[in-house]
Amino acid sequence: MSDDTVELEARLEEAESFDPPESFVEQANVTDEGIYEEFDENWPECWERAADLLDWDEEYDTVLDDGDAPFYEWFTGGSLNASANCLDRHLDERGDEVAIDWIGELGDTRTYTYEELHREVNEFAAALRDLGVEENDVVTMYMPMIPELPIAMLACARIGAPHSVVFAGFSADALATRMESAASEYLITCDGYYRRGDPLHHKEKADEGLSQVDHEVEEVVVADRLGDEYDHPMDDGERDFDDLVADHEGAAVEPVSRDAEDMLFLMYTSGTTGKPKGVKHTTGGYLSYVSWTSHAVLDIEPDDTYWCSADIGWITGHSYIVYGPLALGTTSVMYEGTPDYPEKDRLWDIVEEYEVDIFYTAPTAIRAFMKWGTEHPEKHDLTSLRLLGTVGEPINPRAWKWYYKHVGNEECPVVDTWWQTETGGMMVTTLPGINTMKPGSAGPPLPGIDARVVDTAGEEVDAGRAGYLTVDKPWPGMLRTVYKNDDRYVSEYWSEYSDPDADEWVYFPEDGAKIDEDGYITVLGRVDDVLNVSGHRLGTMEIESAIVGVNGVAEAAVVGGQHPVKGEAVYAYVITEEGQEGDAAFEEEIVAAVEEAIGPIARPEEVVFTPELPKTRSGKIMRRLLEDIANEEELGDTSTLRNPDVVEDIQAKVSDD
Repeated sequence: MSDDTVELEARLEEAESFDPPESFVEQANVTDEGIYEEFDENWPECWERAADLLDWDEEYDTVLDDGDAPFYEWFTGGSLNASANCLDRHLDERGDEVAIDWIGELGDTRTYTYEELHREVNEFAAALRDLGVEENDVVTMYMPMIPELPIAMLACARIGAPHSVVFAGFSADALATRMESAASEYLITCDGYYRRGDPLHHKEKADEGLSQVDHEVEEVVVADRLGDEYDHPMDDGERDFDDLVADHEGAAVEPVSRDAEDMLFLMYTSGTTGKPKGVKHTTGGYLSYVSWTSHAVLDIEPDDTYWCSADIGWITGHSYIVYGPLALGTTSVMYEGTPDYPEKDRLWDIVEEYEVDIFYTAPTAIRAFMKWGTEHPEKHDLTSLRLLGTVGEPINPRAWKWYYKHVGNEECPVVDTWWQTETGGMMVTTLPGINTMKPGSAGPPLPGIDARVVDTAGEEVDAGRAGYLTVDKPWPGMLRTVYKNDDRYVSEYWSEYSDPDADEWVYFPEDGAKIDEDGYITVLGRVDDVLNVSGHRLGTMEIESAIVGVNGVAEAAVVGGQHPVKGEAVYAYVITEEGQEGDAAFEEEIVAAVEEAIGPIARPEEVVFTPELPKTRSGKIMRRLLEDIANEEELGDTSTLRNPDVVEDIQAKVSDD
C-alpha cells in the first residue's frame, strides 16, 4: 500500500434505509436473524451448511485444514463432480424443466432443459476425450455469450479438465498471454457473434492470438454462431463444435470424481505488475460457496427464472450464471446482446417475456437506464420480479433508489454485493430476508465472513470512519493460489496485514471502505482509485456519488491529476441527462454539491462534460485513460475499449477549454 502515513477519509453522509417487504420475508430462503451468531459460534463447522447443498461422492472428513496457512484447504477428504452437481442430480425431478434460456441479440432463442443440457454436455465431454483432453489438462475457452460456452465448461468439469475462460472482448495478445501462462494446449472458440446487429469476426482474433503462442496447441474447436454471415477459414486440424457433438450423439460420460481441492477453473485477473494473475478455484469449496450464496443472498429457488446480465467471461458469470444457479436446479437466462439494442427497453422486454423473478446487474447498467429515462421500464410489466441485485462496483445512493423504485416498484429488496474474482462469491451484502437496506452501503459481512475495516496499523476503525477492508478468516470460495506462483499469492493478498511469525493471516483485497454503527460496510473503491488531496485520502466512489446525486447528471467518473499545491487534484468527467446543458452554471452546481456532501477538500479542479466515458467491452470505466488526459500525458492503450474514439474527443475538448 502506498503512502501509509495518512488515513482514508469518509465524508459522505449516510443515506436513509429501507426494510425488506413483508411479502418477501415470508417466502425468503433465510429469515432467521440468529444465523450470524450461529455462524460465529460454530465456525468453521458452520460451512457444512454450504457443503450440504451438494452431492458428494465421498464425504469430507475435515471442514477446514489450516495447517499450511494461507494455503487453506476446505472439505478435505471429500470428492465430488461439479458437472454432476449442476446436471445429473436434477434429472429425476427436474429433467423436463428449463436449465438455460438463451436469447440472441437478433431475437433468436434456444432453450435447454436439464435433460437436453445433460445430453449435450455428455456428448461434448466424449468429444473432448477423443481429442486427447485428459484429467487436469487446462482447456482455454475464448467465447462470447453463446450456449456452447457453458456446455464446454460443464463438459470439462465432467472429465476433470480445468477450464480457463478468456473474455471474448479481450485482445488476441490477451488470449496468447493466458494460454501461455496456463500452458494450455486446447482452445474452444467460435466464428463470431453479434454486437448492435453487426457480425463480429471473432475467429480472426483467435487465429492471431494462437499465432503468438509459443508452445504447440493440440486442438482448436470452433463453434458456428454466424452461419452464412461469415465463411470463416478452418485451418487443417481444426474441428467444428457441432460436428463433434453429432459424431458423439448419445454418448454417456461418467463424471470424474474430483478431490475437493482439485482445480475446477482458472480465472485470469489484472495484477499490480501488469501481468495477469491466474486465480485458481477448486471444486468443493468454490461450488459449495456459490451455491450457498445463490441460495441465501439471491434467494434462488428451483422454480425461479433467474437472470444475471454479466458475461460468463468474468467471475460473476462463472459463479452466478453457470455454477451457482445450475447447482440449485433453477432456470438461468443468458443474453448475447447489449441493453440498448434494438431499443433501450430490450432488457425489460426480456424480463416481461420470460417472467424473470430475480435480476442481477451492474451499477454501470443502472446508471445507463437512468440516463435513458423511466419510460422504458414503465412500458413493461415487471411484476414478476421478486429480488434485484447489483454487482461489479459500488452503487451510489441515487442509482440504488432509482433501481428500487422504477424497476422493483419499491417491492423488491436490492442486494448490493461486494466480492472479487479472488473471493469466488459474495462477501459483503445484506441477506434480503433479514437485513435493512441502506442505499450506497453494501451491508454487513455475510454470516461466517470476518470482514473488518482497519487503519494502516491494522487496528479496527471507529464507526463513521474509513479505512481498508480486510478479511481475517478464510472462507470456502476463496482462491487457493496464483497459478504456478505461490510467492505472488502470498505477497499480493496476504502480506499487508498478516503476521507470519505469529501464524496470523489477514486477506487484503486492496479496497478502501467505511463502516457505520450497525456494522454496515460501504466500499469506497480500490486503493489505487483513492485520491490523496492535500494529505487527505478520499475514495473516488464518494465523490462520484455526490456528483451523480445532482439532478441532471447521468454518470460521472473521478480521477486524480497532478497539482503543484495539493499534490493531487480532483478531475470529474460528467455525462448529463437529456435536456441538461453542460454549461458553467451547471458546473458550479456540481462543484457546490461536492463541497456540501464531502467538503471543500474534494472540490473538483475541473468538470469536463462529455457524451460518453471510455469503457471496456464489459462496461467498466477506464479511469487510467482519464488520468492521462487530466495529466496531459500520452494516452495509454485503448485497444480494449468498446468506444476508443471518445478518448480523443474528450482530450480535444479539454485542450479547447
